[in-house]
Amino acid sequence: MASVRKGSDGPTSAGPRDLFDASVDAAAVVSADGVVVGWTRGAQALLGYPAAEVVGGSAACLLAMPGDPARVAGVAERCRAGMGWSGLIPVRHRDGSRIEVDLRVSASFRLGGDECFLISAREQRPQWAVGQSVLDGFLTRSPVGMALMDLQLRYVWLNDTLERFGGVPREQRLGRRLSELLPGLQADTLEGIMRKVLATGIPVTDYEYVGWSWADPHRQRAYSTSFFPLVDADNSVTGVCYMVLDVTERWSARRLLSMVNEAGTNIGTTLDVMRTAQELADFAVPRFADFVIVDLLEPVLSTEGHGTWLSDAGPAPTRPAMRRAGLSSVREGCPEAVARIGAKVDFLPPPHDVSLLINGDPIFIPVLDPADALWVAEQPARVARIREFGLHSLISVPMRARNTALGLTTFARSLNPVPFQPDDVLLARELVARAALCVDNARRYSREHAAAVTLQRSLLPHALTGGTALEVASYYLPADATGGVGGDWFDVIPLSGARVGLVVGDVVGHGITAAASMGRLRTAVQTLAAMDMPPAELLAHLDDLVLRLSEEETGNESSNRALTAFLGATCLYAVYDPVTRRCTMARAGHPPPVVVAPDGHVHFPELPAGPPLGLGGFAFEATEIELAENSLLGLYTDGLVQGADRAMDPGMSRLGDVLSQPDSNLQALCASAVEQLVPVPQPDDIALLLARTHALGADHVASWDVPSDPAAVGDVRARATRQVAAWGLEELAMTTELIVSELVTNAIRYASPPVRLRLLRDSRLTCEVADGSSTAPRLRHARSMDEGGRGLFLVAQLTHRWGARYTAGGKVIWAEQEIP
Repeated sequence: MASVRKGSDGPTSAGPRDLFDASVDAAAVVSADGVVVGWTRGAQALLGYPAAEVVGGSAACLLAMPGDPARVAGVAERCRAGMGWSGLIPVRHRDGSRIEVDLRVSASFRLGGDECFLISAREQRPQWAVGQSVLDGFLTRSPVGMALMDLQLRYVWLNDTLERFGGVPREQRLGRRLSELLPGLQADTLEGIMRKVLATGIPVTDYEYVGWSWADPHRQRAYSTSFFPLVDADNSVTGVCYMVLDVTERWSARRLLSMVNEAGTNIGTTLDVMRTAQELADFAVPRFADFVIVDLLEPVLSTEGHGTWLSDAGPAPTRPAMRRAGLSSVREGCPEAVARIGAKVDFLPPPHDVSLLINGDPIFIPVLDPADALWVAEQPARVARIREFGLHSLISVPMRARNTALGLTTFARSLNPVPFQPDDVLLARELVARAALCVDNARRYSREHAAAVTLQRSLLPHALTGGTALEVASYYLPADATGGVGGDWFDVIPLSGARVGLVVGDVVGHGITAAASMGRLRTAVQTLAAMDMPPAELLAHLDDLVLRLSEEETGNESSNRALTAFLGATCLYAVYDPVTRRCTMARAGHPPPVVVAPDGHVHFPELPAGPPLGLGGFAFEATEIELAENSLLGLYTDGLVQGADRAMDPGMSRLGDVLSQPDSNLQALCASAVEQLVPVPQPDDIALLLARTHALGADHVASWDVPSDPAAVGDVRARATRQVAAWGLEELAMTTELIVSELVTNAIRYASPPVRLRLLRDSRLTCEVADGSSTAPRLRHARSMDEGGRGLFLVAQLTHRWGARYTAGGKVIWAEQEIP
């Protein structure tokens, strides 16, 4: 077969001249007397001699044969005649080896007056001749299928491999077209490619396609095919040759990887156990199976405890308690299913028991026989569905994640006639493993979320009361499941002197940690409020507490405060006094309250913002405002007013508009405000606390200035007794007389003026004695022989509760009695 060299005018046959191309030959210049006068790098590469060792020496030393003067003279004579000479001559390499070269001597020429000859040489390499039997064996036994098609795309020749691929005998193929023989192999598309190759002369390589053939009609296979034109001597196209390689394994591996990657984006999109199970079923149908069921152990669907069998947890019952969590079919309505979503099931492929779920391998039944005695005995209802809908192949894969048994997923085929193959078990296992991890994550999250919700609801107040000072209503909306439970809280705290404390706060973060932190802060606020601390001072103590808790969480109290502020919180605390109708408020990084006047005017009091709790080292400031009777005071968390762009002003404006609407039902107004401002689930929880103010009228308050004289105690005591009787509380006259006597006597004896007595008739009867001293009262237990020290002890025994609060000018000792 002649070699082909491509030039500017297209392919041409190589001639003899190409065999002695000087550009690739070793060359030397030899004088007429046989002395080497020129030596090229090609000559050095061929024989190994550098020019310094050869030039000036005799050329005869390079020959590996005896000298033949007569032959040399004949060659020289021929070259002088201008015809040149060529022949096969052995030469000697520098290492002593013998080399056969094709030698060519040019016609003689003059070089500096001397007669010279140009000698070129090329190593003679033996050419391997391919025998016809070898060529035939290569063509017929090659693992690559090959065929020749004529211009009408009819088979002219094919090898044994291609015959085996297609399953059609050679005799039936010759003279016929591909589309007439193998319609399941995208024959029309392949013939279109061959026509394009015939028209353009441009080969098409590595075209992959998938289809069925008569050789394996029940399994899809993948092939890689290349097409190139056949050209004769005059460059005319005479047909097409194509070569086919079975790449089913490579295609299956790529398909497996692609499907597994796709499953990773389609399964586990939510933290919901049931939804994840259904996503697995929906993904596998019809990509992989015609019918899929996902059954999960009942404890997996429960939020109480771990609820699953561990592989080392000991013996388990023979039949598992499961529920149908996912169901999908190529048939509308899933008629193949015996149980629907949510129903109790105990399906395990016979003869397996619950150990399959704990440590068993996937069950592979390539051919499902409904006449199997075990199936008929254990699963008669399912056998009927198998017969009715033609379920013929099955794979059941236990769902396990983190050494925990979760359930069982079963894949079946019916409309798809191809039974499952061993490779499909790998894919099924991988799909179920991905889904099992998502189910376990959802299970763990659901359990933690339920625990956090339970904890949070147990820590929030179950009933709120503002006494006669405030009418209160609240609304709490937890975050959606994806956001997790937050740390919002609110409270209404009865204080002395008919006053009421209102608090709302928000702990940073979500989950059980945030809920637990919220409970600790709520308890701390109640404790500090019970000590009658003013709002600014209460927030300062709360800030110290949060900072200390943060340092405990990090385990390093000396660490940078910026690192410990993760347990931060915001808070707003307000105290309303119905006697003065004044409200004192302070906030720590929390949104300001909203106030709606009785005439519907809305405003947000300008309070010093204060830093969030947990930063430490910053002061808090309080602001006091006066509220008209029947004003509406609203405290809320940022989730209610904060938009997606984190802007709060528009949300606060909308909140004011909603609350300004007249509504006598405060609870209905509270719920309506939340529903209008947050119509869809959101990632943060929401708390709204509304309070409608009432004033304690002058007819419910009586007060007297007390001179700093012990003799004045009797007069004040009598006035207080008459006032209690005037209020219709004669039953409390005696105890009130004793309480007033003890508290006023102590103020005159141990404190400093001015001293003032005040009686309040609210839900309880309150007696308050104010003085100018900041010395705290102390409850003592007097000995039997002591003449004094029993006053406060008697007060504590006769009253519902008593205490002291500090003012700018001193303190107030108060005592409350239950009204019969």
